[in-house]
Amino acid sequence: MRMRKRSNLEPRMEKCAELMIKQPEALIGRWAEKFEGFDNIHLELGCGKGRFTVETAANEPRTLFIAVEKERSAMVIAMERIMDRGLENVRFIDGDVAKLPEIFAPGEISRFYINFCDPWPKSRDAKFRLTSPGFLRRYGSLLPLGGEIHFKTDNTPLFDWSVEQFNDEGWELSQLTHDLHENGPVGVMTDYEAKFYAEGLKINRLQAKKVSGTKDLSAGPVPRIRNAALTDARGYEESRRDSEENEK
Repeated sequence: MRMRKRSNLEPRMEKCAELMIKQPEALIGRWAEKFEGFDNIHLELGCGKGRFTVETAANEPRTLFIAVEKERSAMVIAMERIMDRGLENVRFIDGDVAKLPEIFAPGEISRFYINFCDPWPKSRDAKFRLTSPGFLRRYGSLLPLGGEIHFKTDNTPLFDWSVEQFNDEGWELSQLTHDLHENGPVGVMTDYEAKFYAEGLKINRLQAKKVSGTKDLSAGPVPRIRNAALTDARGYEESRRDSEENEK
């Protein structure tokens, strides 16, 4: 759901301007040179209001965190949280995840975080899922061998579909669970995650490692995605209606 644009958004963004990378494409291949003193660069794809960003960055001061977020009304809250904590190891990009290979060179990123991304439940929109083959190959081209993707979602159909894509694309999976917080809270939560946990919803999580057989952008045409509609407890009726309409 798109957030309502705040009337004071631009003044708030301006106050946090030092955290925004205005022309990230100009830094391709030079991120370590631009931001000296960090051991790794981690990207969070869709940081939302930044709870996960803030806490993770605070725990890892030697890592530079780049948060990519298209929804400015959410991003400004994340930026204000970073400013309030005085963290020096976070920057933001207002941009499209599909363009990451134009911003980072191969091997510049050591980890991606994908937390509670849009499930794009209709089959015809499956290519827009951040765990679709097209996106996985972009990540594969940017990570070094041993680089990782950490993926969390409350949407079990999306998670199960994503596991299939990771396997088909040659990633090595570990720490796969359909109930991350079964025995109590684990790790840093996002704002959505804390809300879902309080409601008793189960959280799915996995880690995917790039290995020698992992496919990247050099692997040739991305396979066409078919029969990939998702249904879950909260989206079932909408998906069912869409399917019925497509069959008419």
